[in-house]
Amino acid sequence: MRQTLQISSDFIESWLKLTRFGNLVIIGFAQYFTAGFLIGKETIYDYKLFLLSISTVLIAAAGYIINDYYDVKIDYINKPERVVIGKSITRRFAILFHVLLSIGGISIGFYLSWRLAAVNLLSVFLLWLYSNNLKRLPFVGNITVALLTGLAIYVVDVLYRTQSSLVIIYAVFAFFMTLVREIIKDIEDLKGDNTFGCKTLPIVLGIRKTKIIIYLIIVLFSISVLVLNYWYEALPFQYYLIFLFVPVVWLLFRLFRADMKKEFSNLSTFCKIIMLLGILSMAFV
Repeated sequence: MRQTLQISSDFIESWLKLTRFGNLVIIGFAQYFTAGFLIGKETIYDYKLFLLSISTVLIAAAGYIINDYYDVKIDYINKPERVVIGKSITRRFAILFHVLLSIGGISIGFYLSWRLAAVNLLSVFLLWLYSNNLKRLPFVGNITVALLTGLAIYVVDVLYRTQSSLVIIYAVFAFFMTLVREIIKDIEDLKGDNTFGCKTLPIVLGIRKTKIIIYLIIVLFSISVLVLNYWYEALPFQYYLIFLFVPVVWLLFRLFRADMKKEFSNLSTFCKIIMLLGILSMAFV
């Protein structure tokens, strides 16, 4: 009996690790904050928002599974402790679960509207294409993940069709911060990616030039957010100072000094913290 419980516990832990359960919670959290604080408080009680979040989470989970499915060998070098497929979960069962989650997410999209069905179908396709090919190309894979992250915010406006400028601003924020984080992760994973012939930015250009690209992206990101705010929503400057510029300046400072895998790993985590601060800032808009 105890052995059976242990096996069940290990299996559940493996699935939580494979589907990045913590990230899935953040996605749902972000969509509810977007709806409740940027569109209208009454939306948080809407069953359609709940179904939208479920469909997004299902597709994201399917994306994490297919990504690990294709990256098992690379992950054995970059993050051996994270490898689940081929150990506690078979490759055949992983691909089956990926298909079921994807179908579930698309089906819920069809129930809500044809627009959301189209978005979900496109997301599933891009996540598969990214895992199979795009992530091994310079910049293209980074852009793909960043677009899908921004879309996870913007899709809330697709559901309610309010054309909210604030939702656009936050979607742009999510896009740029994810883009920066994905490039930093490529630097962190340089060894494994290079071993298996990937052509990510750090491999093609080197770490120094890749850092310069990140600096330029952060500058463009800051300008874009300020311009969008000036055109659409005049939010107080201290809002940006606390939730955006102070964390971003600290990120730039640490990035300039970073040269070891552990430091880039910490920067990747810090990017996620900045995104969480951005989500929380919706409550003060």
